[in-house]
Amino acid sequence: MKRYSIILGNLGNTCDRFLSSGYKESLDKDVMLDQAASIDGVSGIELVGTWDVTKETAAAMKKKLASRKLRCSSIIPDLFSQKRWGKGSLSSADAAIRAQALDEMKAAVDMAHEMECDMLTVWPGQDGYDYCLAADYMEERQWLVDSVATSAAYAKQKGVRLALEYKMKEPRTHSYLARAADTLLVAVESGMDNVGVAIDTGHAFLAYENVGESIAILSRAKKLYHMHFNDNYSSWDDDMIVGSVRLVEYFEMMFWLEKTGYSGWYSMDQYPYREDGAAAVRSSVLFVQRMQAILERVGRPAVETLIKKRDPVAVAAFIREHLVAR
Repeated sequence: MKRYSIILGNLGNTCDRFLSSGYKESLDKDVMLDQAASIDGVSGIELVGTWDVTKETAAAMKKKLASRKLRCSSIIPDLFSQKRWGKGSLSSADAAIRAQALDEMKAAVDMAHEMECDMLTVWPGQDGYDYCLAADYMEERQWLVDSVATSAAYAKQKGVRLALEYKMKEPRTHSYLARAADTLLVAVESGMDNVGVAIDTGHAFLAYENVGESIAILSRAKKLYHMHFNDNYSSWDDDMIVGSVRLVEYFEMMFWLEKTGYSGWYSMDQYPYREDGAAAVRSSVLFVQRMQAILERVGRPAVETLIKKRDPVAVAAFIREHLVAR
C-alpha cells in the first residue's frame, strides 16, 4: 500500500514575498488536520518545527493526529525562516550559529521520537552563498558534512533517519544542497547509515533533473528516503498542483519508484497561494494515484520492454495509447 502524506502548512494561508499576509484567510491547525483526514488515501502529516510543533506541544499534536487516524510522517527542522540563519545554519561561518543549528536538529529529533516518527526532512535552505569570492566552498561544505554527521549520530540513538532535501536556489542564489548527486555526496561523506536524500520534484525540475533518473541514482546507493511532489515550469519553485504541467515525467517517476522498491511516503508539498488549499492538495493526491493506477494496468514488464527499445517513436505511441484520454 502506498502511503500518502501532506505538509500541514499546504492547507493553510501560504504567503509569497510580495504579500506576507497571504491571499486567503488563515485556518486553525485543527481545521487543517480535519481537511487532511478527509482526503482519501492520506494517512500522514509532515510538520515544520516551530511552525506546527514544538517540544512542548509534541505530545498534544500526537494525540490530535491519532484522533484523526493520522501519523507524523516527518518533521522538518526550521533551518530557514529565522533571522539567525540568514548567513547559514549547519554550514555557518559562525561556530555559535552552527551550534544553535545542531540544537534545532536535536530538538526536532526529540519531537520525532516523542511522536513515533522515524524521519526528519532536512532542508537547510540558508546554507549556500550569493556572490563569487564570498564563500569558502571547501570549509563550509566540511562544516555542513560535520553538522549532518553530528545530528545523525544523535538521531540514530532515537531511531530517526535524516533525509536531506536539495534545492538549487532560493533563498540563496546558490545552495550547497543543490542537486541529487551533490546531496548524495554529503550523505555518503557523513559516514552515517541513517542519512539519505529527499527528492522534491519541483526542486529537481528547477535543477533540470529528470526525476526518474534521480530516483535511480539514489536508489542504487540505497539513499532515497523521502519524496515530495509538486509541479513547476522549471524556472522557479512554483509549488503547483501535481500534474498541472507535467504528465510523462510523472508516469516515469511512478515506474522508477516501483521498480526500485521505494517504500517511503508520497508526500504532497505545494504552495496554493490563491487556490483552495485542501482542494489543490486533493487534486495532487488524485493525480499521483491515477499515474500509479495506469502503471498497474499497463504493467511494469510492458514499460520495461518499451524502455529497452530505446525508441522515442514507440514512446510517443505509448503515451497516446495509455496516458491520453480517448
